[in-house]
Amino acid sequence: MRVGGPEREAPALTTQTSGTPAGTLAKRAYLVVLVAAVLFFCYWRQSRSAVLPSDGSGNVLQAWDMLHGNLLLHNWRVSDVSFYTTELPQYMLIAALAGLGPWVVHAAAAMTYTLLVLLAAVLARAATPRSAARGGRPPRTPPRPPRPGGPIPPDPPWARALLAGGLLLAPQLSATGILLLSPDHTGTAVPLLVIWLLIDRARPRAFVPVLTALLFTWAMVADSIVLLTGIVPLVLVCALRACPELVRGGERPAPRWYELALAGAAAVAGVAGFFAPRIMTALGGYHQSPVAADTAFGQLQHGAWVTFQAFLELFGANVFGAEPAIEVVFAAVHLAGAITVACALGVAARRFFRSGDLIVPVFAVAIVLNLGAYMISTHSRDLLGAREMAEVLPLGAVLAGRTLGDRVLAWIRAAKSWLVPVLSVLTAGYLAALGYGAAQASVPPANQPLATWLVAHRLSSGLAGYWQANSTTVDSRREVAVSAVVQGAGSKLVPYQWETDDANYDPARHYANFVVADGPDRLAGMQAAAVLTFGRPARIYHADGYTIMVWNTNLLTKLG
Repeated sequence: MRVGGPEREAPALTTQTSGTPAGTLAKRAYLVVLVAAVLFFCYWRQSRSAVLPSDGSGNVLQAWDMLHGNLLLHNWRVSDVSFYTTELPQYMLIAALAGLGPWVVHAAAAMTYTLLVLLAAVLARAATPRSAARGGRPPRTPPRPPRPGGPIPPDPPWARALLAGGLLLAPQLSATGILLLSPDHTGTAVPLLVIWLLIDRARPRAFVPVLTALLFTWAMVADSIVLLTGIVPLVLVCALRACPELVRGGERPAPRWYELALAGAAAVAGVAGFFAPRIMTALGGYHQSPVAADTAFGQLQHGAWVTFQAFLELFGANVFGAEPAIEVVFAAVHLAGAITVACALGVAARRFFRSGDLIVPVFAVAIVLNLGAYMISTHSRDLLGAREMAEVLPLGAVLAGRTLGDRVLAWIRAAKSWLVPVLSVLTAGYLAALGYGAAQASVPPANQPLATWLVAHRLSSGLAGYWQANSTTVDSRREVAVSAVVQGAGSKLVPYQWETDDANYDPARHYANFVVADGPDRLAGMQAAAVLTFGRPARIYHADGYTIMVWNTNLLTKLG
C-alpha cells in the first residue's frame, strides 16, 4: 500500500563534481613540473656559457652577507638598482643550499627565466570568458564543436599560453648576458607578472588594490624600472578608462571605482618605492646610487636603430650581429616572433579605448614607454644597454598571447593545409635554438686563475679594479677578499663606491697588502697609480697574465 502519492527514487547520497578530476589535475601538474625541469636545465646550461661579471658577483656577496645576519646590508654601497627584494633573497636561498660561488647566479638566472616562461603562459591563458562572467562582453562567436569522429580542437586558452610561452622559449645566444646571467631587470618581470595575475584573476574586492600596492612597493624597492613598466601605465590607462566618453564597447569587466582604486594603489606604491632607498639608509641599511636619467636627443637616429636591434635581440631575432651561419638561421626563424609582437601592439592600439581586458592596454603602454625611454637615453649607444628594456620581452609575449592566440587558432582551422607545416617548421626552429643554447660549452670564471694563485700564495686581502675585484672574491669562495679601487684626484687610488662594502676598506678590520694590475678587464694605469699611492712594492709577481704587486704594509691606511 502506497501512501502520499507516486513512488519516487531516493536522491543519490553523493553529488557529481563539475570540476576537473583529480587524476587530470595530477597529470597536468606532472607535465608542468617536467617542462619546468627541462627548461631550467637548458637555461642553466646556456647561462654557464657566459662569464659572470663583477656586477653579479657583487650581488652574490650582498646575499651572502644577508644570509649571515647583515639583513639591511649595513655599510654596502649598491648600484642604482638594489634587487633587494627580488634576486637577493633568491641568491640567499641558493647560497644556503649550495654555498658561495658563481653557480649561484647561473642557477638563479635559469630559475628566473623558467618562471618567466611559465608565468607568461599562465597570464596569457587567463584571457578567458571569466571577464564576461564579471560583466564583460561574451565572445563574438562560440567555439566550434568538433566534427563527429574527428579530433577535438584545442582549447583556445592553451593556444594563448603556447604562443606566449613559445615567444620566450629560446633566448638568442648573444642575449645570454642580458636574460640569463646577472640581475639586469629581467628578474623584475617575475613579481610584475605575479601582480597582474592577481589583478586579472581576482574578483573586484577592496583587498585587491591594497595587495597590489604592497606588491608594487615590494617590486619597486628592488628595481625602479617597475615605475615605467607597471605603475605609470596602470595609472594612465585607468585614468583614461574612467572617462565614459573615451571608453566604448559595452559593459565594463570591472566597476569604475575598482579600476580607479587600482590606479591609486599603484600611485601610492610609486611614491613609497621612490622613498625606499632613503628609508633603507636611515634604518642603517645600504646606500643606493642615484638612478641616472641622462638623455641623448642628439643621437636620436642612432638610438632608434639600436632600440630596433635591441628589440630583435630580446626576441632572439637579431640577424644583424648573428654568427656563425646556424645562429643566423635561428635568428631568422625568431623574426616570426618579433613580427607577432609588433602585430600584437597594433591590435592593442586599435582596441585601446574599448572596454574589456585591462591588461592589453596597460602592457601596450608599458612596452611603448620602455622602448621610448630606452631610445632617448644614453643606454642606447650600443646593445650592451638592452638590459634596460628587458621587460619588453615578457610583456610583449603576454600581449601577443592575449590578442593573437585565438586568431592563430582560427587561422590554423581555416588554412590547416599550409599553415600547420609553417608553424611546425617555426616550432622546430625554436626548439632547436633552445637545444643549441643548452649545448654550448661552459666557460670557467674569468678570474679563477687569479683566485687560485692568490689562495696558493696565502694572499687573502687586496685591491684591484672593479671588474676584477668582486668576481675574484666570489671565484675564491671568499677565501680572498679583493676590494675595488679607482683613480681619484691626483691619479691616486681611492675606494670605488659601487657594489662595494665600506667595511672592506677599514684598516682596523682588514689587512690588504697587494694590488692586482693587468689581466682581463684591468684598470688602465693601475701599476703607476699604485706606486704613486703606496710607494714601490716589496715584490712583484706575474701569473697567467696578471701582475700582482705586494707590500709589507697595510695599504688601507694610505688609501684615499
